[in-house]
Amino acid sequence: MSNITPITPAAVFLKDGQAVTTSLAIAEGTRNEHASVILLVRKYQSDLQEFGGVRFEIAPFETAGGTQNREVALLNEQQSTLLLTYMRNSDVVRSFKKALVKMFWELAKAQRQPVPPADPLAVLNDPAQMRNLLLNYSEKVLALEYANEQLAPKAGALDRIATRSIGSMCITDAAKVLQVRPNDLFRWLQANQWIYRRTGGKSWLGYQNRVQAGHLEHKVVTHVVGGEERVFEQVLITAKGIARLAGLLAEPRAA
Repeated sequence: MSNITPITPAAVFLKDGQAVTTSLAIAEGTRNEHASVILLVRKYQSDLQEFGGVRFEIAPFETAGGTQNREVALLNEQQSTLLLTYMRNSDVVRSFKKALVKMFWELAKAQRQPVPPADPLAVLNDPAQMRNLLLNYSEKVLALEYANEQLAPKAGALDRIATRSIGSMCITDAAKVLQVRPNDLFRWLQANQWIYRRTGGKSWLGYQNRVQAGHLEHKVVTHVVGGEERVFEQVLITAKGIARLAGLLAEPRAA
């Protein structure tokens, strides 16, 4: 009489959220020595890994001489089914293969079953469940309040310009749209490296990185100074730049 124990439903179980079986279960189900199954796993490991990494664990087992350790392979459904094709297709192997596929299928089916709703009266009468429910609710409320605090300044800033059709404009006009004083906006743009003046120059220019980002652009304009027409380069804030500034200026520490 064989001393191999028959396969049990526990031969397929969840490990880190994935349904797996073991080389031990396969050895028992196919009536092979476990050492032979491990050798087969090692031999065809590259094939098995096409369906995911093969994991190995050290598991204790009892012998007449005391507790010893052995290497056990963890295999998913595809890996275990493929491994069985490398065994001699005996009646025992075919029977086990069907049983193994069925156990994987039943475990997947059980996972798809909806969790029955908790009995409200049972929850109310259980202090531990009530405490967990209230803690979970409080955490969600705090998370929503924090998200609202983060979004509110940006939403308010965008509301300022949402109803306007905005093209590129000078800094003074942009200040009106952003509802700030022109001098304050000039200072902010200079302090935060949006605009600068060349040494000895009077015209404001945009930093190249802001121009490349689409926040600023330059326009050539002419002015009559002392009866003489002169050409100047003027920095303009684009619609994209206005939207960016609206968000930055709404933050406690704009930068």
